[in-house]
Amino acid sequence: MTVEIPKDSWSGTVRTVTLGATSADGGTRTKTLTVGGEQALPFMHFEHTMPYRPAIAAEIASSRPDDWSPLLLEAWASVIDDPAAWAAAAEEAGADLIQLALRPTGPDGEPTTPDHAVTVCKAVLAACGLPLMVFGPGQADLDNDLLVPVAEATQGERVALGLCEDKNYRTIVAAALANDHRVVARAPMDVNLSKQLNILISDMGLPLDRILMDPTTGALGYGIEYGYSAMERLRLAALQGDAMTQLPMLVTPGFETWKTKESKVGDGVPETWGDWESRAIQWETLTAVTLLESGADIIVLRHPESMRQVRAAIDALMKTEIA
Repeated sequence: MTVEIPKDSWSGTVRTVTLGATSADGGTRTKTLTVGGEQALPFMHFEHTMPYRPAIAAEIASSRPDDWSPLLLEAWASVIDDPAAWAAAAEEAGADLIQLALRPTGPDGEPTTPDHAVTVCKAVLAACGLPLMVFGPGQADLDNDLLVPVAEATQGERVALGLCEDKNYRTIVAAALANDHRVVARAPMDVNLSKQLNILISDMGLPLDRILMDPTTGALGYGIEYGYSAMERLRLAALQGDAMTQLPMLVTPGFETWKTKESKVGDGVPETWGDWESRAIQWETLTAVTLLESGADIIVLRHPESMRQVRAAIDALMKTEIA
């Protein structure tokens, strides 16, 4: 008996955003990365094939992140004090792009200077051929102080600069406009706030195909349901034709999951929780795969084993055959 699968037909399409520039584009990357382009809900291949698979970004830091879990410090132990070597190792581990997090302080414990930020970014670009995202420390004034010179020093590389939020998007967007970069727009788990920020950025003259949308999320067991719902509604609005929600989505499950108790704590927990490292990796992996199902186009991860497992999950989800 043949069963006919019901299909939805959508009028809208998610825009594509390309990160990185090869020598032919005026940059130095060995490859570019394009995300977006969906015309159906995630992995509904029987309705419409996904033109680009979701991408995995490896998060690295401009100086040793001593506030990270000991498990992460051990996983990257041989390279964690050298951002350039760390980026090369992440490329070897299978990352599709690098997210460089600028720390508020440098390896000497002193505040990170614009010169240091630029030096680190150039070293990372020289060490690996992947497209690059650069996020500031998360303090509006410091973000502006560091990201503007970084944008100028990496002109033409099509770097994604972040994070643009309602209080500091103007300076970062202006730097992206002047230097042919992309931006990451973050709003706090709210469809209307995400849409409004995209409008404000677009009104400054930055084309929508140079904006990635970070709707923010929680970790598994820590608010992921609310984040999933917001992402799903953003994607539904995009497919229904809302132009200001038709942007690829980036999420940071690595940042979220490694600050939860289940990932951070190895001692003094119930024996039934099992092995600490396995539990932590599973927390990151399951959070990431859940967010892929809600429409994430770029997943930012921290542990190399999580990257491997999430890549395997993407491989399985991208298969178009129906059993």
